[in-house]
Amino acid sequence: MADGSVAARIRHPWEAHYTEGVDWDAELPRGPLPEILDAAVARYPDSLATDFLDKTTTYREIGEAADRFAKGLQALGVDKGDRVGLFLPNCPTFIIAYYGALKAGATVVNFNPLYALREVEHQILDSGVTVMVTLDLAVLMDKLQPMLAATGLQKLVVARMASLLPFPKNLLYPIVKAKDVARITWDDRHARYEDVVDNDGRYAPVDLTGDDLAVLQYTGGTTGTPKGAMLTHGNLRANTEQCRVWFNRAEEGREKMMGVLPFFHVFAMTGVMNLSIRLGAQIVMMPRFELDGCLKLIDDKKPTIFPAVPTIYTAINHHPKLSAFDLTSLKMCVSGGAALPLEVKSTFEQLTGCSLVEGYGLSETAPVACCNPLFAQSKPGSIGLPLPHTEVAVLDLEDRKTPVAQGERGEICIRGPQVMTGYWNKPDETATAMENGWFHTGDVGIQDADGYFFIVDRLKDLILCGGFNVYPRNVEEAVYLHDAVEEVIVAGVSDSYRGQTVKAYVKVKQGKTLDKADLVAFLEDKLSPIEMPKKVEFRDALPKTMIGKLDRKALLQEPQDRQQAG
Repeated sequence: MADGSVAARIRHPWEAHYTEGVDWDAELPRGPLPEILDAAVARYPDSLATDFLDKTTTYREIGEAADRFAKGLQALGVDKGDRVGLFLPNCPTFIIAYYGALKAGATVVNFNPLYALREVEHQILDSGVTVMVTLDLAVLMDKLQPMLAATGLQKLVVARMASLLPFPKNLLYPIVKAKDVARITWDDRHARYEDVVDNDGRYAPVDLTGDDLAVLQYTGGTTGTPKGAMLTHGNLRANTEQCRVWFNRAEEGREKMMGVLPFFHVFAMTGVMNLSIRLGAQIVMMPRFELDGCLKLIDDKKPTIFPAVPTIYTAINHHPKLSAFDLTSLKMCVSGGAALPLEVKSTFEQLTGCSLVEGYGLSETAPVACCNPLFAQSKPGSIGLPLPHTEVAVLDLEDRKTPVAQGERGEICIRGPQVMTGYWNKPDETATAMENGWFHTGDVGIQDADGYFFIVDRLKDLILCGGFNVYPRNVEEAVYLHDAVEEVIVAGVSDSYRGQTVKAYVKVKQGKTLDKADLVAFLEDKLSPIEMPKKVEFRDALPKTMIGKLDRKALLQEPQDRQQAG
């Protein structure tokens, strides 16, 4: 650009509100994703890459293991483009298998280990996974063994849980936890992980570019059968670099990342695992979230970065003995997966002194598309600003292509280097989602004058009450204003008169009391009559997804489940 002035450089309103030093035009390498691991190994070979249940692993060890795993997969017959599934909790094996598979030219398919059998079967059949990597835990093997007969799955690569533990836990685990360890018949359908990596690591180089498919990331299925979002090496590399640019105050080689979110979920895959490797950070990982254990880890290990979902921050805020834990090591925290209530944000920041901001993304965007600035203005209720090289528009809900006026509702649509190439084997769904060059998110939102975006609701979550649209998120935000409310889910339920009516499922804070009359009275000046919950159900707990996101779908499924059970 001939004119170097700020006025000439800014092309989008949101750029003026970035944290100082963050540049929308920042260079984003988009080559093969394993390059970030190779770079971390070269720069920080003796630095700790992982801390898992007190056993630590260096970057050199992770890198060498990934190379050996790549060669081992090739020896099993895995070629470029073959699909390799990961059926694992957070552990070093996940990182090794993920990067080893990519180095071998395979496409990684992430699986949720908590899936029901039918969900596991569907994803194997749909993706065409031939090799699955897992642990010798009965809870995992019991789901995978039947798949060898029911699907095209050819081989299970099984790592020992005991091998991941420090001495003497590694010796005691097979004895103390004998009932948790699967009994495996070792045959040509089962391979020991130790045997697969027993080689010199000199795998056959694969010609990879940023355009090659790296990961099939299955959507959660909240709007139908889960679909595999096709994420290329370039998509994932770009999004990792975008996150690195956004975390511009992170010190490479010196940060510690709290790895509580499951790596098989797209948020943690990029925002925890890949970003940590790009930073040369140590990942303090938990196999599953448990509140007391999480707080003890923060107190003991002193992580500096902590991505999580609102329910995790909420749980921390309300821990009865929170003062016993030192959380002041935390510097940068990002919330995703659901709306971050202002009270949760402000309370957590007061307790820790860190910056907690809300971000936004989807499986189809690898996932991060927007985020509030970590060290500039963070607007309550906003999903923030588009990341570098990312464009976000609010398009008309009817014609799906005309931008609406500032402040008006429309569909949030995204384009950028992190946007998927399409859905696996679903050309019609791909054409609909990628119409007119934009990825259509299905989220209804608005943009303000500063370029901050706000999600109003999901198109498919709209409640149709007598011809009027009611947005559950609007109602939830109003309910959250009551100081007795800890969590709330608002949903539409069948109504013979209106078609649907508004129902609020509420969890009350410990030590507080609340009834429907009090809540309705509180909401009278905050909601229109059509938005007012006609039904209120108080519960001790609300259902959550694997990553801790409040699960509206599970609530709406309950009546059908009860009917089938009866």
